Amino acid sequence: MTTSYDLSEVSREKQMGGLGRETTDREIRVIDLSDFDNRRAEITEQLWDAATEIGFFQLSGHGIDQHLIDEMFGATADFFALPEATKGRYPLVKKNNAGWESLSQVRPSIGVPDQKESYQITRPHMAELWPTEDELAGFRSRALDFEHRAWEVAMRVLSCFADRLGLEREHFTAAHDPGSANYQSALRLLHYFAVPEELRGVPGRWRAGAHTDFDCLTLLFQRDGQGGLQVCPGKEMEDQEWTSITPSSSLITCNIGDMLTRWSDDLLPSNFHRVRSPGEGEYQGERYSIAYFAQADRDAVIQGPAGKYPPVTAADFLTQRVQANYRPQG
Repeated sequence: MTTSYDLSEVSREKQMGGLGRETTDREIRVIDLSDFDNRRAEITEQLWDAATEIGFFQLSGHGIDQHLIDEMFGATADFFALPEATKGRYPLVKKNNAGWESLSQVRPSIGVPDQKESYQITRPHMAELWPTEDELAGFRSRALDFEHRAWEVAMRVLSCFADRLGLEREHFTAAHDPGSANYQSALRLLHYFAVPEELRGVPGRWRAGAHTDFDCLTLLFQRDGQGGLQVCPGKEMEDQEWTSITPSSSLITCNIGDMLTRWSDDLLPSNFHRVRSPGEGEYQGERYSIAYFAQADRDAVIQGPAGKYPPVTAADFLTQRVQANYRPQG
């Protein structure tokens, strides 16, 4: 038996590989989380409206101090500045989604590797995957602290969705337990390579091809002036109209993932997004971003309140999604 998120998704994604055209008609809403406890009902409605209409929104008043975000970006740049041989000591362990990889993710939408390297941090699986203190002093403690702060923001947002879906308020929080050996949420540090001189202005090139995320909720931290992220709701994919999301060092950009779409009985849509190469006159240098993927613990059971789909463990669900969306290079 297949579901709406099985291998058939690949054929839909292949249709997203074209250039398409840009539109400014969609509103990427900024939602203020400040005074959260007193404004919970208001915030919940704002989050729900933004999530159901576009699947993307940005957060202000999220509670992570700007200096902590800036320091984490500094640590990210320091990690990727390490020699290739040093980073190579901490290779990606795919089954655990932990470690460093470069030019290895090939999406069906474009058929070539994403032009980036990344380092995944998944708490229970980091043994022997941390750079040493001699290589990068303070990196481990800073990264784990930042990961926890991102978890707190994600759980706040997911608790609002739980309220709206008629679930227990801590339903999703209980399924994302940082102390569990089955925890599989991940902090991903990302480094997109500068565009080579000879390829600048060449149309149809992507830093990351069109895709949906597999998780419940993605929190993306970006830098002012380092753009390229675009979104196209799946229900509008035939028109191939893409909306650029303006990067901000102070806002967190969020999107719904496939796991939450299923968990909400399709009420919360997971939509396509990509990272395009910069156009002529735009910043052509390196692009850094940090993503936190809130994905339920491996043993968590996913089933929506209306029971639209049969129950499935988060581990089995993610295995299915990875098989549908990635293939090794070569």
